[in-house]
Amino acid sequence: MSDKKDKPKSHFFSHAQRNILTGILTVIPIWFTWAVFEFVLRQLSKLGLPWAKTFARGIEKHSPNIAEFIQAPWLLNSLAVIFTILGLYILGWITTRVIGKRLLGIFEYLIHKIPIVQSVYKAVKKFLSVLQTQPDDIQRVVLIEFPSEHMKTVGFVTRVLQDEKTGQQLAAVYVPTTPNPTSGYLEIVPLDNLVSTDWTMDEAMTFIISGGAVAPDHIRYENDITDNKE
Repeated sequence: MSDKKDKPKSHFFSHAQRNILTGILTVIPIWFTWAVFEFVLRQLSKLGLPWAKTFARGIEKHSPNIAEFIQAPWLLNSLAVIFTILGLYILGWITTRVIGKRLLGIFEYLIHKIPIVQSVYKAVKKFLSVLQTQPDDIQRVVLIEFPSEHMKTVGFVTRVLQDEKTGQQLAAVYVPTTPNPTSGYLEIVPLDNLVSTDWTMDEAMTFIISGGAVAPDHIRYENDITDNKE
């Protein structure tokens, strides 16, 4: 009799465990997407919050009731995000115009007068510019042996260098981390040791952020013998 009673219990716990695991696997991508989205919204809100508060104070004299309604936290933060996005749009529009380019030139001139700040600003701007352009003689997205000889990781070639003694071609490869690609490692790798891929930057970034879950079905893992001879 006890065996018959235990079977329904065992079936129930097995069924419950399976459903809970399915629920967790369903929640994780939703939670991760929301965490990223919330972080972006929070940063946009912080940037635009002073403008939203100024806007609320500006209409308080003419319409106190509307100003009080606007100062509700959820609406104030929403306005802050809208103001930030609008500000970025206007900034981008101005930058493409002649006067905007001149103002940006003046700003960069002042930045370059500050020793440490100018180095950081110049490096970040150059890095973003490099990632947006396709190199002439080499594929941007590559595989390199990292962190050990029998493992490979995705990297982005940022420039090609030359060994001053041997003349060997070397590549500066940025290796982003998962799931946050803004941090990573910089490796100097001989060109012969790079495995070129046919992935685009978008495909590579999606692969990294998703922890490898989202990617093209095929990847070139080893160089051909003829490639090494060349």
